[in-house]
Amino acid sequence: MATVLSVSGSPSASSRTGRLLRHLDQRLAAQGHEVIPLDVRTVPAEALLGADFRHPAVVEATELFARADGVVVGTPVYKASYSGVLKALLDLLPQYALAGKTVLPLATGGSTAHVLAIDYALRPVLNSMGAAHIVQGWFTLDKDITVREDGSVTVAPATAEALDQVVDQFATALHRIPLLAAAG
Repeated sequence: MATVLSVSGSPSASSRTGRLLRHLDQRLAAQGHEVIPLDVRTVPAEALLGADFRHPAVVEATELFARADGVVVGTPVYKASYSGVLKALLDLLPQYALAGKTVLPLATGGSTAHVLAIDYALRPVLNSMGAAHIVQGWFTLDKDITVREDGSVTVAPATAEALDQVVDQFATALHRIPLLAAAG
């Protein structure tokens, strides 16, 4: 099966975005994929803000992207765009860090007014980084994600069904990219 890098672009350790990603990671792992979580907030701020390409954490993140067959990118939406911490990391990666990869963009936010942030803010950046295939993304309202006392997540039924479909489409697309590369 494929190796999937699951990137949380939330600056908060207790964010719904990160918890939702880890919840979806379980679905991908149950399908037999190796899932590697990466919380961008764990990359030192001085490396991100100082554009330190040689910092060990940046080098490690770059290696994780290179190793992955597919990448799930999750971000909270702030001011109609993806998070600044995610932008800082993406700026430090090689220009074509997503070349040959299948990518699933996900976003969370407090209002449906932010739903277009995936297509108008995040997707163009992912495309410019050479992604072979960017599957349909999904925006989840914060109110549809409930964090339980044990840290686990419950997703509203209609949202859970839609997320399952999006994750399954991503998993299916992961299998197509190697076939396309072999044919080309």
